[in-house]
Amino acid sequence: MTGAIEVVRAGALTTVQDAGRIGWAHLGVPRAGALDAPSRRLANRLAGNPADAALLETTVTGCAVRADRPVVAVVGGAPCRVTVDGRPVAWGAPVHVPAGAVLDAGPAVRGLRSYLAFGGGLLPEPVLGSRSADLLSGLGPAPLRDGDVLPLGHEAPRPVAADVVPWPAAPGELVLPVRLGPRHTWFTDEALRTLTTATYRVSPHSNRIGLRTEGPALTRAREGELPSEGMVLGAIQVPPDGRPVVFLNDHPTTGGYPVIGVVRETALAGAAQAVPGTRVRFVGAG
Repeated sequence: MTGAIEVVRAGALTTVQDAGRIGWAHLGVPRAGALDAPSRRLANRLAGNPADAALLETTVTGCAVRADRPVVAVVGGAPCRVTVDGRPVAWGAPVHVPAGAVLDAGPAVRGLRSYLAFGGGLLPEPVLGSRSADLLSGLGPAPLRDGDVLPLGHEAPRPVAADVVPWPAAPGELVLPVRLGPRHTWFTDEALRTLTTATYRVSPHSNRIGLRTEGPALTRAREGELPSEGMVLGAIQVPPDGRPVVFLNDHPTTGGYPVIGVVRETALAGAAQAVPGTRVRFVGAG
């Protein structure tokens, strides 16, 4: 049975995300997609969906929706209070939501981003093979507003049954393995030591484009700027203030500030849940 969900409370920032718009960087199109990929995959699996099905990604304040048909829903990622028509239900596990009932995922208790998966997945119109919202380019569905309606797909016969599910925890300290380059020679030896020995903190100005940091500035060995060159997920770009910025899913595909190193993609899920003020350490990737 197909159907739709209506957004009752959109929250601070709720977007539709899937595995992302991969393979279009040569045309200047970022990847987008859920920042916390392990939580996206697990929420979908528990809802009986393929791992790359489209779901909702909330930011800090959660959201509330109403389905026009019975649906199995899973709220995972950042822990939060979950209710159906005001009655508490399980977080991190499949929940049966009757037609017309309001599923409310409250503010994050730990971490930043919760994920709401629905049996059958969300089916807004795909753009370049993905249903993800991209905040930088504007591709895909716009950030949700109260009253928006999203189509649902056909629900699987039954969700995955699991007694205990190990959801990733929000990091108390974010440790990011780094490979230096391609522009590490633009920085002094002292700056390279500082990068891998100093403690930084997550800036409140971080977003889906990049995790900004607060801490010691990295000193340049060379003046001037580069011509724009390609940027990859996890690139650590150093703007004129000297504070590292780790590029996340909505990052630009080119940039002119030097990239001192690149963080392993597998380590970036923690960045999706690192609240402002979280300690950040960059370590050699080996």
